[in-house]
Amino acid sequence: MEHRREATARLFDELEGASEEEAQRIRDEIIRLNMGVASDCARRYRGRGVATEDLDQVAYLGLVKAVQGFDRSRGFDFLSFAVPTIRGEVRRHFRDLGWALRPPRSIQELQSRMLAAESDLTQELGRSPRPTDLAKHLGVDLEHVLDALGASGCFAPASLDIPALEGDDSLGERIGAVDPAFESAEARVTLAAVMRGLTPRERRILELRFFGNRTQAEIGADIGVTQMQVSRLLNRILARLRERLLADAEAASGHRASAAS
Repeated sequence: MEHRREATARLFDELEGASEEEAQRIRDEIIRLNMGVASDCARRYRGRGVATEDLDQVAYLGLVKAVQGFDRSRGFDFLSFAVPTIRGEVRRHFRDLGWALRPPRSIQELQSRMLAAESDLTQELGRSPRPTDLAKHLGVDLEHVLDALGASGCFAPASLDIPALEGDDSLGERIGAVDPAFESAEARVTLAAVMRGLTPRERRILELRFFGNRTQAEIGADIGVTQMQVSRLLNRILARLRERLLADAEAASGHRASAAS
């Protein structure tokens, strides 16, 4: 650590009065010398939905900006300037590009503040800080802290293929789907009203034909009639159903017209 600090300070001294070509060589040497610092800054942000290689590249970019923007005449140590610059670049990357689902800017900024305060509070309290601890430390409402915590999955949403908490099925298998009978629900309600007038025998014929997929010969054998008689019975039943459906539709249309007037 001390060797790197001393070497970095010496290289910045050499920048003064150096030609443009020589200055670029010196800056490149400073960057190579401090790439480990950049990687250390990026390490604390790993596991949040952004690839490690991408985080390192962003951190290196922050290091380049720090080298270009550092003013040795102010008397500050380079690392005291570089580390905040690198971390700011990584946080900016998360803010602009790291979201799978982008929450409001206020939530993003609060998450950054909570992240910075978490390590300090852990050392101070001797345990992981609770939402109330974060709210008090940052001077914000508890509700806002809870909102920011709830948005933590926006960086790396959980895969639907991961196992559920209970059982062997995946999370995706527990998500509800559209009921396949939903589209036919209205037709079922409509038919239920008109089928109340059918006899048990007529209902049996319809059940075997349209739900059991039986042939007319099989239906005839079940109810004790010929195939020809089954054909005639089906035609009469379906004709009566159509007539009742049309009559009910006309009645409903008349009711709507009366209500509108």
